[in-house]
Amino acid sequence: MRRLSEALIGDVIPPERECSDEKCPWHGSISIRGKTLVGRVISTKMTGTVTVLVEYLHYRPKYKRYERRRSKIHAHLPPCLDIKEGDVVKIAETRRLAKTVSHVVLGKVR
Repeated sequence: MRRLSEALIGDVIPPERECSDEKCPWHGSISIRGKTLVGRVISTKMTGTVTVLVEYLHYRPKYKRYERRRSKIHAHLPPCLDIKEGDVVKIAETRRLAKTVSHVVLGKVR
């Protein structure tokens, strides 16, 4: 198993089983770069891809308050991870894998 940095993993549960996916951050050769985000899986209907809802706060200077925003992000799901709808997962930015996919799932958050 490839060793990911401790700062990147943080509170992620590593997978128990092996896979032969080249785009897997644990067993493949994909490089992780950019931001890491935590969100909730809202759809697993695509093959090898999940939709993650990321909620964040955005500051509005005019009103001196924060507003809640959210965005849907498509992320590649390696076959070694058992993820279902409703799970809280950590995703990381990587190179473009498909037209709408540029993130990969690292695993469930503890």
